[in-house]
Amino acid sequence: MAKGERKRAMRGRAGRMQGGRGSGRATPGHVRLWGRHAVEAALLNPARVHRKLWATREGVASLDGELPPDFPVEYADVTDLARLVARDAPHQGLVLECEQLKDVYIDDVLEEGRPVVILDQVTDPHNVGAILRSAAAFDAAAIVTQDRHAPPESGVVAKSASGALETVPWVRVVNLARALDTLAERGYWRIGLTGNTEATLAEALPAGPVALVLGAEGEGMRHNIEAHCDALARLPISNAIESLNVSNAAAIALYAVATRAT
Repeated sequence: MAKGERKRAMRGRAGRMQGGRGSGRATPGHVRLWGRHAVEAALLNPARVHRKLWATREGVASLDGELPPDFPVEYADVTDLARLVARDAPHQGLVLECEQLKDVYIDDVLEEGRPVVILDQVTDPHNVGAILRSAAAFDAAAIVTQDRHAPPESGVVAKSASGALETVPWVRVVNLARALDTLAERGYWRIGLTGNTEATLAEALPAGPVALVLGAEGEGMRHNIEAHCDALARLPISNAIESLNVSNAAAIALYAVATRAT
């Protein structure tokens, strides 16, 4: 369905539901999203199954397109909405509860020439959300994380991603090293970003598809993950600062891949 058709499909009058305000936590198997960009992207995502929207009338009016006439909406004021989300979360008059996205697999998302971002124990949901946003901006095929060492899908991730949670595949794997082996088999050159090397990213970039591997701030990549990289590279930052935030580093690296000489 084209974007314009999706917008038209959202037009209509929102229904009104009676009942309580919610507990402030999504039910098991569901996720609660907030903020206009995150909610709007989820509403337009055909892969999402929606349960309920709590909203102010101004929040609904801010959507790019309107809701179907039978969409489950409960109108509420700003104070009530604040009880449904994380403390001080900027909900912008919109809180959506929906089912979590279905699992995706690495073999199903790889597209020739598009970079992949591998995150090794990056656990801050704000960072993961910001990396999703950069991945969308620079046309990455996916981000890949390990199940046990990454944040769950959440409103914080979605708000930081500004809609990209709905458009960039997020592959969760049991074994990150095995996922890197799969990428190598598919022709990806795996570059681990670290400050402990002389080669710059520009020097390490090949002409073919690239997997960018980033570790947690401070600790960096684990030794086993670093050993599964084809090359290590650094961003040529000034000596005035020790390192970059991991989401900033991911954005710069993705820009470098997008603008490399061919």
